[in-house]
Amino acid sequence: MNNNERLYKISEIADIAKVNKTKVWRYIRDNNISERSMKGNAKLYSEHTKDVIIKAFSSESVHLATETKADTSRILLEQIDILKSELERKNDQLDKMQSLLDQQQQLNLSTNRQNEKLLDTTTNNTPSQDDRPLQNDDTDVLKPTEGNYEGKETKTPKKGLFGWLRR
Repeated sequence: MNNNERLYKISEIADIAKVNKTKVWRYIRDNNISERSMKGNAKLYSEHTKDVIIKAFSSESVHLATETKADTSRILLEQIDILKSELERKNDQLDKMQSLLDQQQQLNLSTNRQNEKLLDTTTNNTPSQDDRPLQNDDTDVLKPTEGNYEGKETKTPKKGLFGWLRR
């Protein structure tokens, strides 16, 4: 042993490596590193052994940091993919809902026109050409059809329990 060589306790190596003593002790045990000498109950290790241990822990922390960043990036990319697919599904659902709403509005318009025609035929009792269903009716919904609305109420109040529904 060289007299000029400094020897280190496990606690000193742990302080330099910025890890706890147990990690240093386990590393020494797992790698079958033997002490250089003893000072009471404390095992002392050479400068070279100290450098090897410190290097092992510093490369381990760099590896862990890199691995952690890689894992985080991978997780974030997976979450982005999941969110993109969810967004696509929601957009598809909105498109379908819009289509269904358009269909419902067209059906309501058609039903309203048929009801108007039925009301016209029941009040006039004269069948006309307009009683057959319209094939391609593109009239504006906001404009009243001819003869159906004149700006005044022409209905007579009905009597009975449900007469108020017919107004």
